[in-house]
Amino acid sequence: MERSDEFPKKTKDVSLQELRDRLAEFARVRGWEQYHSPRNLLLALVGEVGELSEIFQWKGEVARGLPNWTAADKTHLEEELSDVLLYLVQLADVCGLDLGQAALSKIIKNAQKYPIANQTISTAFN
Repeated sequence: MERSDEFPKKTKDVSLQELRDRLAEFARVRGWEQYHSPRNLLLALVGEVGELSEIFQWKGEVARGLPNWTAADKTHLEEELSDVLLYLVQLADVCGLDLGQAALSKIIKNAQKYPIANQTISTAFN
């Protein structure tokens, strides 16, 4: 297995499995597994969501693609989004859940709950 600090500059598609494996190895070699209880990971995740929220806090509405953002702002956003994703993947892992399968199941449930025939433009975003 590659070390968790080694990766190609741009990877087209990264699986949740790869992220989970790299995160587990990262924690294992540092002796951090003992601290990665579901509660601790959830609290860390909430903290990271707060940091992500701060980025948008005073910006008002933001256009898709972030056309008015600097490269530094976009990099900061990428880092905070990554922190959220990584804690979420770790939390699912220590809980013994298949996050990818759970997400696909949730999409199917949502499609059943909100069928296309019942949607209008005004209700689709509520």
